[in-house]
Amino acid sequence: MTTELILGGARSGKSRLAEQRAIAHGGCVTVIATAEAGDDEMAARIARHRADRPVHWHVIEAPIDLAGALIEAAKPDGCVIVDCLTLWLSNLLTRDPVSLSAPHPADHEPGWQRELDALIDTLPALPGDIILVANEVGLGLVPESALGRLFRDEAGRLNQTVAAACDRVTFVAAGLPLTLKGSAA
Repeated sequence: MTTELILGGARSGKSRLAEQRAIAHGGCVTVIATAEAGDDEMAARIARHRADRPVHWHVIEAPIDLAGALIEAAKPDGCVIVDCLTLWLSNLLTRDPVSLSAPHPADHEPGWQRELDALIDTLPALPGDIILVANEVGLGLVPESALGRLFRDEAGRLNQTVAAACDRVTFVAAGLPLTLKGSAA
């Protein structure tokens, strides 16, 4: 079993690299999609991703319960792509109104933190190969809004935590992969 986190900016080639790795794996492939079509533009993005994938790949939609979807999808001879952690975090943050208040009460453990803990606890026990895709959002400007800053900060923490739990971490820029951790694939 190998776990890999593929990071990069928007349209950097992250998903394409994940798909190439899954094809090279040679076994059955499951894609766990975390996006929700909240508007026409996002629906078009989701449709484009669906059209680009091989038709025989299995797809699970898991906007919230990612750990549960991974447990369901992971097989010893299989490969699972999670696309993407950043949208999953966005889904979690927007469903927990207390998390959106700054500062939130000290006795409140955000729901997204429980989901993240479940993901990190689940990863080492999964059979097969797992490829997690996430956006690197910390390289740009500081967001103007409190919600934007919370999202940027939590996405950075999420990426650090997942990267520590993965065997390999790859950064993609302009379609070119750079291995940050582990051996190049």
